[in-house]
Amino acid sequence: MKTDNNRTLEYAVNDVPPAGHLFVLSLQHVMLMFVSVALPIIFTSQIGESNEFAARLVSLSMIAAGIGSIIQSVGLPFIGSGYLCPNVCGPSYFSLSLSAAWMGGMPLMRGMIIVAGLVEMALAPVVQKLKSVFPRFIVGLVVAMVGISIINMAVNSLFGIEYKDDAVRSPDIVIGMVSLMIMVLCNIWGKGWVKVYCLLIGMVAGWIFACVLQPEYFYLLTVLDEKPLLAVPAIGTDLFNVSVDMSLMVPFVIISISGSLKSFGNLLAAQKISEPDRETVDFVPIKKGLLADGFSTVLSGVLGGMAVDTSSSNVGLAGSTKVLSRWLSVVAGILFIILAFCPKLTVALTLMPKPVLGASFIFAGCYMICTGFLELFKDEWDQRKTFVVGIALMFGLSTAFLPDLYARTPHLVKIFFTDPLPTTTILAVILHQVLNLDKRFADLTGSRGTG
Repeated sequence: MKTDNNRTLEYAVNDVPPAGHLFVLSLQHVMLMFVSVALPIIFTSQIGESNEFAARLVSLSMIAAGIGSIIQSVGLPFIGSGYLCPNVCGPSYFSLSLSAAWMGGMPLMRGMIIVAGLVEMALAPVVQKLKSVFPRFIVGLVVAMVGISIINMAVNSLFGIEYKDDAVRSPDIVIGMVSLMIMVLCNIWGKGWVKVYCLLIGMVAGWIFACVLQPEYFYLLTVLDEKPLLAVPAIGTDLFNVSVDMSLMVPFVIISISGSLKSFGNLLAAQKISEPDRETVDFVPIKKGLLADGFSTVLSGVLGGMAVDTSSSNVGLAGSTKVLSRWLSVVAGILFIILAFCPKLTVALTLMPKPVLGASFIFAGCYMICTGFLELFKDEWDQRKTFVVGIALMFGLSTAFLPDLYARTPHLVKIFFTDPLPTTTILAVILHQVLNLDKRFADLTGSRGTG
């Protein structure tokens, strides 16, 4: 435990907080992780399955995410980054998982998720060979894009929007803004544990305020009367009923690469905030982290849950509160697994008002964006970097601003222009290599002349 001039309590990556604080700090992360539980519920409604199926899918996805969070952070010799970087249900895989389920039911979806996880595991060793293509300014750009990539979800949630055509209500905006300001002010003006628990305080206060301002949020909790406190999720008799479809192989490989880049950015961000004095990237824990992320996705497919992925929001929360202990992710993973067997508590957390969740995402994303930009401009700037960053950002952000445009582009373009984070990363790496060809040629000819 460390103390700065403002007496702000802080835990480094290998510190173990006292048991009580470890539990509450981990619970803060669990509440942020819970937003991903909405994905299995939406998935169930899209394929027309029952409430029992939804409960099972949620529980199995939570178990996979919980195990993945533990493996990612506990510090095993050959797998896991050892940073605070928990797993959640991955939104990147949602659309393709839905297509697979429509085509061949759950066996096909499970099989393709397993394939995606194996692809990421195969890509993990390649990371160590990428040191030359990720200079500091590109690392900063990737970290910033991790925060930028959640803007769409964060702002929509703060305005209370769940589906595209939902109406925006003034009370929801007020709830979101009040929740956000409570989190921010507790973080800036709070002392001791008020600062450390700023997100949890904002979430609870925002939820209470929402129930007072919009009583419907309180009435939604009446559904808890119908839910059992404890229940064992049934894996079922179809554990080994898995299939693959070659027509889906290319799309799933592409989305796996995209997901790997997202996790790569999350792990880079986790390393940056955990080891702020590090001058260069240590790719060994990044490789082990990607291996753990791929394994977790495979495990999710085997169990019959939805694909899991590392959580940008939780990394941002760790940075903003300066509580970086990897043991928070381990305990959060354990709590996530326990909650998978507690339907009443699981449903209660999924009923948290959307504006409060949106405020949480914005709060966490701010740190990621600003940390990335600070790293981006730390070294001496030149014209090459201007065009590498500028062009990559222009086209990367355009995938979020102009999705309808890219929907009409040729298939080859769609492969690379899918989402701000992977698109910006790929373009920045390529442009950095191309715009520095003259330097490499000069170095090559100079070394030959010297020889």
